[in-house]
Amino acid sequence: MQALVYTFIGLAAVGIGAIAYFGLTFTPAEAILAAVVFGCVCVVLLERSLRQRAERRLEKAIEDLSRLLATDAQAGAVLGQRINALTDLDAGGRLEGVEADISVLGTVIRQVAEAVAEIEERAARPGPARRPIGTAPLPANTREPEPIIPLDTLRRSVAENRLIYHAQPIVTLPQRRPQGYDLVPRLTLENGDLADSADFMPSQGGDDVLTQIEAVGLLEAITIARRARTGGQPVNLYIPLSRATLGTAEGFGQLMATLEANRAIAAALSFRINANQWQALTTGERAIADAIAKKGVSFSLSGVTSLRVDIAELAAQGVRSLRIDAARFIERPEDFTDYHPADIANYLARFDVTLLATGIAGEAQIVELLDTGITLVQGPYIASPGPIRPDLMAEPLRQVTRQRVEV
Repeated sequence: MQALVYTFIGLAAVGIGAIAYFGLTFTPAEAILAAVVFGCVCVVLLERSLRQRAERRLEKAIEDLSRLLATDAQAGAVLGQRINALTDLDAGGRLEGVEADISVLGTVIRQVAEAVAEIEERAARPGPARRPIGTAPLPANTREPEPIIPLDTLRRSVAENRLIYHAQPIVTLPQRRPQGYDLVPRLTLENGDLADSADFMPSQGGDDVLTQIEAVGLLEAITIARRARTGGQPVNLYIPLSRATLGTAEGFGQLMATLEANRAIAAALSFRINANQWQALTTGERAIADAIAKKGVSFSLSGVTSLRVDIAELAAQGVRSLRIDAARFIERPEDFTDYHPADIANYLARFDVTLLATGIAGEAQIVELLDTGITLVQGPYIASPGPIRPDLMAEPLRQVTRQRVEV
């Protein structure tokens, strides 16, 4: 096409030369010059037009390439976001949760199959009625034993600074390394003997003296935790707590003030409260417990007789451990849960709640608990409550706290 255009330009130039020679009486040299000038002008105009057209095409191609690059950049950004989202996903944790769910589901299916087979067998061969799976018999006597030390004697002994705290370790299996310590109140009698908490802790009434005892325990724990942290050996401490402290303005007021002043060691403290008292908390006492949990302190429920509870709700309320009697759990696990004993510890661990077996009396119980996945134990076979090291005790400060509580 371009050659054809140049041909037409050449013919037009020859025509212009002929017109100039014959029509305008130009000399031959002038006619040739006119033809050459005309041809050059036409060629310049043509080249200019072609160059402008090429530049427009190049600009359009560049714009198209820019749009493609912008689209690729957006696609890359979206891909990066998706990769980051996949990276942030805890795939391992989710897979473990799915595996635990599958394990629990398999256990439940197996138990259902066994129950159906048992029902069919019992229907085919009538026999004496048997207790259904998953139900616990009612205890013959649920009343707590009365303390042998009268309440007035207890008040007088506390006023005379004869209350002391011993520590009983909680160990992790199978290494049996201390995970924490229970602070156990004991009373020094007039003859020098030590009375256990079951001998003097009032079961009814005596909220004032209970508040004093628990306030002393909290101060003891804070002092021990601070000194252990300063020494580079942090320790977990479990402090007794009851509704006597949560239900009185003086008790929980001093409790909240003490926790607020010791937020740095709050993670090392855990309040040990009876499961029955925990379930019986009023709305106001529950709000106080939630406020305590917000300070960073956790709860440990003792005397748990059934695990058929909402574990997620307990975990949201700050409960981090459930204490069960080791002998009863080993002999009759169906009294506690409908799950298989080997699955219940893993199920609770999904909510960051730990099973703690108490009352360990022999090595056989430890082996049984290891088979069921329970790794926190405590009992006389492990270690009995013993005196706290003198350099960690808070004897000078304890008297000040008693005076403040009594005021």
